[in-house]
Amino acid sequence: MGAKQKAKRRSDNVLNFNTFTTKPKHVQIVPRNKNQEHYILKLLDKQKDIVFGIGPAGTGKTLLAVQTAVKFFKEGEVDKIIVTRPAVSVDEDLGFLPGTLEEKMAPWTRPIFDVLREYFTSSEIEGMIQEGIIEIAPLAYMRGRTFKNAYILADEMQNATPSQMKMLLTRLGEGSMMAVTGDLAQADRLKDNGLLDFVDQLESKDTSFIDIVKFAHYDIERHHAVKEVLDIYGDV
Repeated sequence: MGAKQKAKRRSDNVLNFNTFTTKPKHVQIVPRNKNQEHYILKLLDKQKDIVFGIGPAGTGKTLLAVQTAVKFFKEGEVDKIIVTRPAVSVDEDLGFLPGTLEEKMAPWTRPIFDVLREYFTSSEIEGMIQEGIIEIAPLAYMRGRTFKNAYILADEMQNATPSQMKMLLTRLGEGSMMAVTGDLAQADRLKDNGLLDFVDQLESKDTSFIDIVKFAHYDIERHHAVKEVLDIYGDV
């Protein structure tokens, strides 16, 4: 497919799911602290194909990654958004759960779809899933695939194995970008942790297309009362 055809297809995707929506047509990504600003700059840097956001819940790492994916889609930079994460357990045994793949994954992808609903109606999201513009792809179902012209959101990756992490990162195809998020303090997998293993190796390498931002407890942005609750419990 030529460049003009690709551009038209992207334009059609945006037209179908952006022109008539009652939701905001433009995505404004606003940092609330210096580390978020640093993270956003890396997410929006088209030379950084893979960006890791590592840190505790409430730091905005998933929110900002989803906003970036929506922004790139609305601007025609990508054709589709891929949502993935380890599901249910580290073994990803989804077979015993009732319903479609999307229904099985719903409890674990809800934080991402909560953000998507800020920019698309529920019916638009349903249509985008049916058209394959938004795809839910558990790690166990990604082997052998290559995603082109897509933004891949890999959330809660602290429970991935090293082999799963390698498999995920090598799914990147032409015109695609990826945000990988996780909180190593919340890892259920203490041995053979794929996120920890890759981050440790990444920090000793000089890379051009992969980058990482680490968040700390002082980067948490929550309701002021919630911050006081966490302070009482000694969590911050």
